[in-house]
Amino acid sequence: MTTKEMVYSALFAALIGVLGLIPPIPLGFIPVPITAQTLGVMLAGCFLGRKMGGLSLIVFIVLVAIGAPLLTGGRGGLAVLVGPSAGYIWSWPLAAFIIGYFTEKVWSNVKTWKVVIVNIFGGVLLINLIGAPIMALITNTSVWAGLMASIAFLPGDLIKAFIAAIIAVQLKSVSPIQERLAAAEEE
Repeated sequence: MTTKEMVYSALFAALIGVLGLIPPIPLGFIPVPITAQTLGVMLAGCFLGRKMGGLSLIVFIVLVAIGAPLLTGGRGGLAVLVGPSAGYIWSWPLAAFIIGYFTEKVWSNVKTWKVVIVNIFGGVLLINLIGAPIMALITNTSVWAGLMASIAFLPGDLIKAFIAAIIAVQLKSVSPIQERLAAAEEE
């Protein structure tokens, strides 16, 4: 991994931390708030690609684990990584990796709608399908109840999927994915 790739990963970990400064929207019927941080997860995947996107979220989770207050509401520490939000947070590196993988596959003919679809399946659905059952297990409710409650996240998550796709496609020329493809063509 090059220094530039490490810097990109660190910058996106920081960006996701900054998105944590946006106040969460608490929901009375579910212990997990609506946050802006999933926007950063999707953007990391579709802008950085699978390797750097996944790494940026691993760095982020390590920082949270050692107590950095990077999660929405200034939360950090091991307790939050085993609480109701745990499944959602632990799914982030996998989501960024999968989004990055499929974005790289469509990059040569990238269109915003393609990246939106990748974000929806690799981000929105994956995060909720991992997070909701783990939340249900931790809160001692049924998995079905957890999945039904997580439907509240879908409108905002779909908007974030569109925003991340638009940003990634607009910044295509400076994306690390584009740089890697251009370097591969020169060889």
